[in-house]
Amino acid sequence: MATNLELFADYFQIHVLHDESEGDLSDVWTEQTVSDGLGVTKDALAIGTAVNVNVAVSVDVLAEQPVDDSDDFDHVVEASLNLTSGRLVVLGCTDHFPDAARFEMPRGWTRIRASRRNLAAAVHADIDSDQTPETTEQVRLQAWPAPYSEPNITKRWTHSAA
Repeated sequence: MATNLELFADYFQIHVLHDESEGDLSDVWTEQTVSDGLGVTKDALAIGTAVNVNVAVSVDVLAEQPVDDSDDFDHVVEASLNLTSGRLVVLGCTDHFPDAARFEMPRGWTRIRASRRNLAAAVHADIDSDQTPETTEQVRLQAWPAPYSEPNITKRWTHSAA
């Protein structure tokens, strides 16, 4: 069962980390990671967004790897995160950490899949994109126990200036 959140994607990102993370995500953004929509440190992930306003986030904590439904999304990335604390934390990058949503999971390596959709409509609506469901960027986070593996860009969305 998914938990639905509304997060402020300040600086075009949301953060996924473990409860005792010391991860500093301030230096993860390069031209490549912006294009990938994914910044990775040893104990934290930054998920890029297409807009700098509120986004709809759903979090699914799973027992095993889900099926690939990337055809239903615009942009899909995966990365591993070591949950040494056993608690997954999801928040906007400028949110107050103690108030962030937390999810109990087994300690150890966890795979995170971030699937994003409604990106063109959100970009077109710009600062007003979070005013209606039709234009709000949607981010689905799926987390399951899995051995470490390299980050993967399953599906890439490219903003068209046209």
